[in-house]
Amino acid sequence: MLHETIGSAGHLLVITSFVTALIATFAYIKASFSNEVEEKSSWIKFARSIFVTHLFAVVAVAAILFVIIYNHYFEYHYAFSHSSLALPIHYMISCYWEGQEGSFLLWIFWQAIIGVILMVKNPKWEAQVMTVFALVQTFLTSMILGIIIPGIELKIGSSPFLLLREAQPDLPVWTMQPNFIPKDGRGLNPLLQNYWMVIHPPTLFLGFALTLVPFAFLMAGLWTNQFKEWIKPALPWASFGAAVLGIGIMMGAYWAYETLNFGGYWNWDPVENASFVPWLVLIAAIHTMVSARTSSTALKTSIILVIATFILVLYSTFLNRSGILGNASVHSFTDLGLSGQLLIYLLTFLIAAIGLAIWKWSKLGTDEKELGIYNREFWIFLGASILALSAFQLTFTTSIPVYNKVAELFGLVSNIALPADQVEHYSKIQIWIYIVVAIVSGIAQFIWWGKIKEGKQWKALQTALLTATFLTVLFVNLGKIFTIPYIVLLWSGLFAVVANGQIIFHLWKQNAKLSGGATSHFGLAVMLIGILFSAGYSKVVSLNNSGFAISNKSEDFTKDNNKENKENLPLWLGQGAQMQDYLVTYKGRKIALRGQSGYFNRKDFEVIEGDFKAIALKDIIQNEKSIAKKGDTLLFEPENTYYELEFKNAEGKTVSLYPRWQVNPKMGTAISPDIKHGWNNDIYTYVSLDPRLATEAGEEKQWSATQEYTQSIGDTLYINDFIAVLRNVGRVDNFEGASLGPNDAAVEAQIEVLGKNNENHVLKPVFVIKEGMVAMPAFENEETGIKIKFTSINPKTGQFSFAVNTTQQELIIIKALEKPYINLVWIGSILIFVGLFLSMVRHLKTQTT
Repeated sequence: MLHETIGSAGHLLVITSFVTALIATFAYIKASFSNEVEEKSSWIKFARSIFVTHLFAVVAVAAILFVIIYNHYFEYHYAFSHSSLALPIHYMISCYWEGQEGSFLLWIFWQAIIGVILMVKNPKWEAQVMTVFALVQTFLTSMILGIIIPGIELKIGSSPFLLLREAQPDLPVWTMQPNFIPKDGRGLNPLLQNYWMVIHPPTLFLGFALTLVPFAFLMAGLWTNQFKEWIKPALPWASFGAAVLGIGIMMGAYWAYETLNFGGYWNWDPVENASFVPWLVLIAAIHTMVSARTSSTALKTSIILVIATFILVLYSTFLNRSGILGNASVHSFTDLGLSGQLLIYLLTFLIAAIGLAIWKWSKLGTDEKELGIYNREFWIFLGASILALSAFQLTFTTSIPVYNKVAELFGLVSNIALPADQVEHYSKIQIWIYIVVAIVSGIAQFIWWGKIKEGKQWKALQTALLTATFLTVLFVNLGKIFTIPYIVLLWSGLFAVVANGQIIFHLWKQNAKLSGGATSHFGLAVMLIGILFSAGYSKVVSLNNSGFAISNKSEDFTKDNNKENKENLPLWLGQGAQMQDYLVTYKGRKIALRGQSGYFNRKDFEVIEGDFKAIALKDIIQNEKSIAKKGDTLLFEPENTYYELEFKNAEGKTVSLYPRWQVNPKMGTAISPDIKHGWNNDIYTYVSLDPRLATEAGEEKQWSATQEYTQSIGDTLYINDFIAVLRNVGRVDNFEGASLGPNDAAVEAQIEVLGKNNENHVLKPVFVIKEGMVAMPAFENEETGIKIKFTSINPKTGQFSFAVNTTQQELIIIKALEKPYINLVWIGSILIFVGLFLSMVRHLKTQTT
């Protein structure tokens, strides 16, 4: 049965949210221009009620979309495209933001919440600030409006409540079954079925929404000629927004680190850059806003940077959602025909903001004296300029697809390509920018807190300079650091750590709440040192010393003097190989069961093809806990294959990693690492090749022709390149878990196979006579690739016969990298955000006093 009513209600509420945002904009404009107190108050009350109605409509839209996803109403295009029956509830929530419409709705939701908070907390600024807020909400809600203006056939927005037959009207099925409903949906991209993807997008979009707050206060300040007063209420929001947006970005970085296999946490992808650049500019704006009340130069810079922050958020939205980065980034959305709307949205606020700033520019004043190196404002301006330079370089290169598109619109041909090696392109420039940032962050704190004043020597910096130099010399010699940019970055990072550490120590003795800026600068320096070691000195530890060439034909392995043949380690099932300080043993393929922690042997289940269910072939017990009985049907993740890798150190301590291969219908085969975390390094390991999945796509094993062996106890066999010894043959009392009857008999042979690294395997084929019938079940050992049947017993000669088949021993290829001191990256980022939250609290208290 079609559930059309709920979708119609959702669409009506989307229209309601758009109309209420538009009416609220009009009402707040009327309030802003009203000079009579009663009239102004009346318009504000009306606008408030309308905006609150807008919030309720947005919440209702979000709730209806979740109901459609949760109840698997696959007649709706959004639910069909992003959800499936197999998804647990937390991943159903993630379905919200996999699609464009849902992520727009998330953004609208956060801005509606923030708007109501601003109404309550900032009545003095309400009319002008909420005019900007309501107008932005009008544009955003238009993105999910999903209506077509008749006559001109102009489409406005893309609705999340389109039925499948409306979204794809050309499908032949509608002629035969007009009310056809798919039995299941396409599902959430398996790569996004990760706990970080449940919390990363909401955090990121909250950060985007928060960038509107300082922009709205700025517009209100320029509008009402309160050129400096807007900074006081805007600054805490700016600090909070920078912290939240930064946390969202780092969540994405950590997701990439543990889910993708490019070997790191930041790949300078265009979409990554598009979210990072607004954060950089916002950080620069926060610095200049701090001193804008005493410096016209800082005020003017703040105006430029706050406008740039919000416009860059809109620009990043355009890049990500217009389809213009389709060939440049795996993260970008496909074009839903919204590129024109997005461009109008961007240009409207760009022109309005710049126009208002130019109109009021002459009234902003000028500084009476020039800034010198002993002025706090000089160092703030210098730091902000360097951050802006970093943002400019990233934006300039990321926008190359835009340049090509603009040229195309004018009938020109432009084939400028993004850098072939984006990491090298950005890193070789950004490293020098952040060397300067680190140095300036240390000096500026001393100037800011009066440790260095005009006429005095710079002796206050001696400790930081000497300590950084001594430690750099030490680390250069111990760590064999000979690359000049790396040495300079190391010194600058250490200098910033010591300098900011001194300031933090000084401030904690007075008032710890003042240490927000120094804490963030300290965190940045720690993070830079972590990036230097974890990226610059990451090394491959999976060196192939086996003499086994993975491929002599594939260019992927043979190029660069057989680089990948040398750096990828073959592992045969059950056989260990030395890798740096560890003996690594491949223990077999595993699967993950829904609702169960840990991993389970794939061979213990019969997978139901084309479904997300598996049948247990035996009682499943893990950690003395019964998981399933033989014959039970369980939910599992059919697209994921995990590989158990046991790492054993010289002391005999073991830890297991479970890297993953994912047969991803949306992105092909996706390879994910697993990571062994240590205090001073990570061992980052992934399966670079699984020959069986890659070539056979899971087909049955290919066994050799049967060979017959007749042996006595103690005899040696040579099977599949292994030495095997028939150790014993004896009676057993049960077969396949069942006791034998008085007239039944079963004999079990024990054949020891001598493996590598003293890891032997025992084959136990059984010869059974039960109820007058002879059974010779095959005993299969995956580690050796041997399948053996106990075929006959000769009591006269004391000999026993066996039928043997062999197959290629199960093999995987792994690549492992050591990431030294990568924890400094995460610790440094946390300190940055702690510092921003401390600054927010401090500015809030300043605002209330």
